[in-house]
Amino acid sequence: MSYTPAAADVAKLRNITGAGMMDCKKALVEAEGDFDKAIDILRKKGQKVAANRADRESAEGAVIARVNEDNTLGAIISLNCETDFVAKNEAFIELAYEIAEMAVVAASKEELLATDFHGMTVAEKLIEQTGVIGEKIEIGTFERLDGPFVGAYIHAGNKIAAITSLSAKVDGADEAAKAVSMQVAAMNPIALDENAVSQETIDKELEIERHKLTEEGKPANIIDNILKGKMQRFYKDNTLVHQDFIKDASISIADYVKSVNGDLKVTGFVRASLA
Repeated sequence: MSYTPAAADVAKLRNITGAGMMDCKKALVEAEGDFDKAIDILRKKGQKVAANRADRESAEGAVIARVNEDNTLGAIISLNCETDFVAKNEAFIELAYEIAEMAVVAASKEELLATDFHGMTVAEKLIEQTGVIGEKIEIGTFERLDGPFVGAYIHAGNKIAAITSLSAKVDGADEAAKAVSMQVAAMNPIALDENAVSQETIDKELEIERHKLTEEGKPANIIDNILKGKMQRFYKDNTLVHQDFIKDASISIADYVKSVNGDLKVTGFVRASLA
């Protein structure tokens, strides 16, 4: 006589693994009621699906930023999948948030993947969910940032997130860090300030602008002076502290944080995006 699992056992296995009801029922039948064997069957199914979909592009997903309790360290991860349909699924987003919380205390993506996730590793959980969902599921971005005060912002739709560090924990730091993180998400600065812009980027910009000025017929003896002004504009448009504040274009980001506290400065940022 073939084994038929009780509905309560199917529900229990589903709670443990997150797999669909029918998959759980089939796994319990195959395992003849042995929960450990049933979990192993579901994991192997996930491994098989993952292997079959290894070459698929996982360009959709959710980008989540989380900060620790004392606001001294934050992390951003992207949990990637293949379709926007899955990316908008509530259970998928919950999984992304849970993994992002773990990322705050993991030193690297490798350490995060090896972290315990309710009796399995994060890596094993992703393989399991690949089997459950039927799409390639993986962690894409992994970024961390620490500082005296760290705040985060997740843009609506979970496609862009940013973290900002400030120089001190002062009154208003929470609102300021969120506002600056929103600026980072919206304006995508290339660096904190002009000193943080790579020489390669500077050289490329100078080459482009010099070529334009030459094509316009500007005299060689004044091009260098014009380039100084061009680069100042480049830094204003592309470096965070010099950008116009999106909530008040009459002031820069540096001026905004000073309005919160005269000694306050932005000390760093990270941004992640699926767009």
